[in-house]
Order: sequence, then C-alpha cells, then structure tokens
Amino acid sequence: MGQPQLQSVLRTLLGSDNVYFQPPSNVQMGFPAIVYKRDDIDTDFADNKPYYQSVRYLVTVIDEDPTGETTFKVASLPLCAFLRNFVVENLNHDVFVLYY
Repeated sequence: MGQPQLQSVLRTLLGSDNVYFQPPSNVQMGFPAIVYKRDDIDTDFADNKPYYQSVRYLVTVIDEDPTGETTFKVASLPLCAFLRNFVVENLNHDVFVLYY
C-alpha cells in the first residue's frame, strides 16, 4: 500500500475506495479511479549527506467523463502539476506529478 496519508487524501478527493497504489495487472479496478506510483525521490544534501527528501508520485485519474471533477480536485493539490492526457478504451487518463 503506498503512502497512507496520500492514500487517504486521494480517497477523499475521489469519494470512493477506487484508489490504487501500483496495482498489479490482475486487479479489477472500479471507475472512476485514481492510480498512483512513486516516480522519483529528490534529495537535498548538506556536508555530502542527505538532509531532506521529497517523494514525487505520478497520479493518474481514470474516468469515462473527460470533464470529471476529480481531475480538477487533484489538480488543486499543493505541489501538483498536470503532465498529460490520453485515452485508452474510452477511459480518459489525466496524469499529474505530485510531490508529497
């Protein structure tokens, strides 16, 4: 399970439990859904030692509705930026980069 606090925030935004951290291919997802995964860890150094790390996630909102409200709720999160949109099997995928 991903970062528990982020999982909770995303569930609240979506209004359901259809939030998945790095789901395996055999998981049956309900829609609309949010899928997220860790994408990077940015590290700041002092005296050649890490003193602060920020985790970057790729967050994808998957919805049949291309104007679904969840997309705009995720876009409103602090340190979140829209990356791209694509459609697969009539499902809209809005991808964001989120530091959490």
